[in-house]
Amino acid sequence: MLQRLPENRVAILLSTFNGERFLPAQLESLLAQTFEEWTLYWRDDGSTDKTVAVVEAFARIAGQGRCVQLQCTSTRLHPAASYLTLLGAVQNLLADTDMVAFADQDDVWLPNKLARGVTALRSLDTEVPALYCARQMLVDEALNPIGLSRKITPSPGFPAALIQNVTTGCTLVLNRRAVAMLANSTPPAASLHDWWCYLVITAGGGRLITDDEATVLYRQHPANLIGAVNSMPRRALAALRRGRAIYMEVLRQHLAALLAQPHLLTPATRAQVETIDRALKGSLLRRLAALFMPGLRRQTAPEMAGFWIWFLAG
Repeated sequence: MLQRLPENRVAILLSTFNGERFLPAQLESLLAQTFEEWTLYWRDDGSTDKTVAVVEAFARIAGQGRCVQLQCTSTRLHPAASYLTLLGAVQNLLADTDMVAFADQDDVWLPNKLARGVTALRSLDTEVPALYCARQMLVDEALNPIGLSRKITPSPGFPAALIQNVTTGCTLVLNRRAVAMLANSTPPAASLHDWWCYLVITAGGGRLITDDEATVLYRQHPANLIGAVNSMPRRALAALRRGRAIYMEVLRQHLAALLAQPHLLTPATRAQVETIDRALKGSLLRRLAALFMPGLRRQTAPEMAGFWIWFLAG
């Protein structure tokens, strides 16, 4: 049985799958954190390599109770569902000042990663659901620097969260109120766990805190589930390769999921979701009108132009 966390601790959630190659460096970086009040909760998603043995060895080094394996179904969930399963498992164990952070198996945390997130969230009223995210130092497989992830600007929020995810899961830290909101939600199949966190928190009137300092070495390699693209031409090419159909299907699923869970929405955000949903089901004129909704913006002008074309096409 999981034990209740002492106050002021952070629950780090880690989902693993065939990660033995890069996982040791990530685990070592947890021990190097300047903020030391954390417990690692992890589940394996059906690895066939030595991943489980790597984490079990780390647990012996980290000390009694510092690394807790979540036992659950042997069915492979894939990353988004796996992380949200972990989130649901720990949400009832959190004291008022506690927080949750997501960790990817192939990154390396910089020593102040947790400290920056904890400090940022502690600056807010604990009754306000809040989500912290930061930039990343993009690195190659050998941890050689490639460059910084792009800065998040302008200030994001809702309804912008419906049409673009600006958060990166490996940097996220959530306060207890945000965790409670997410644990009481059901994401659609097409969603990623970081995008769903961003959507739910901002749609529910919570806060997104962005940090311009890199806190993670974000390893780029062929097996990345979602990599980072830090140049405008490459971002445009990546979007074109994904295509309009995939993008619009994710948007429709997010709209449907939010409408099916009205408890997640404020009156204002519910009205926005309903307006966009009706526009997609209505005429070209109605879709054009919806595009002028305040706050319905992507990060850059080229990205916004692409969204307009795809949205108008339905």
